[in-house]
Amino acid sequence: MRVMDAKLADLLALLDLERIETDIFRGQSRDIGIPQVFGGQVLGQALVAASRTVPGRLVHSLHAYFLQRGDVAAPIVYEVDRARDGVSFSSRRVVAIQHGRQIFNLSASFQLPEDGLEHQLTMPRVPPPEGLRSIEALARQFEGELPPRMRRFLNYRRPVEVRPCRPELFVSRANAEPVKQVWMRAADRLPDDPGLHQALLAYISDYELIGTVTLPHGLHATREGLQMASLDHAMWFHRPARVDEWLLFDLDSPAAAGGRGLARGAVYAADGRLVASLAQEGLMRLRPARP
Repeated sequence: MRVMDAKLADLLALLDLERIETDIFRGQSRDIGIPQVFGGQVLGQALVAASRTVPGRLVHSLHAYFLQRGDVAAPIVYEVDRARDGVSFSSRRVVAIQHGRQIFNLSASFQLPEDGLEHQLTMPRVPPPEGLRSIEALARQFEGELPPRMRRFLNYRRPVEVRPCRPELFVSRANAEPVKQVWMRAADRLPDDPGLHQALLAYISDYELIGTVTLPHGLHATREGLQMASLDHAMWFHRPARVDEWLLFDLDSPAAAGGRGLARGAVYAADGRLVASLAQEGLMRLRPARP
């Protein structure tokens, strides 16, 4: 019997929430090298909680707000409100609670599968993932040039393979155009559950998105003195996708102002199908580095 990659198996266990009441669930957290609960984890868990109250329908869009930092050492309770069940669509609201306070909320809409008119933008031409290095390999190559916070973050062994198309963006301090492309996929084969793949896509959608905002400023999200935090997150699921197959995240940042930056993304399957769209606004404050 084949054994699944340990990190990926742990992530699947993390998303398999404990039901403690009819529409109330509880989840745990993992430290991934940042000082708070990873936003993608809360996003994925909240989507799982909502999905478990909508049998037979898949999410087509979600909108979420990050309200407070999550505590990695404490469980998170997810309360689901069954806002509406229509003939074709269902709407759910989820509130994530920790230490008696709301830390996150999500609205999601689910739909019965149906056919309709189709069109999409063309996937950009980029190097294929097979010839690119992972961010772990890049971290080892440039270890002496990276600050401790960035080194700790990049050396964390992920349940997802991440291969940037332009590796220099991960180590350079030069100002760059706010555009990047990154290939990602789960570290091992996954079950054929479409809802699970959607939850995992929500999880990994938070990996590289907001970092695009820092590129024009020659910064990295782990830079000392740079305060960054996700404020909101939106996703639209256009077509079915397998997260255990390579997905291209085509990311850009159209603007930053008022201490906030906006990042957008299009997610393509390797065969060119546009499977999802993303948007996220994040806090971005630069303070003098400590001596």
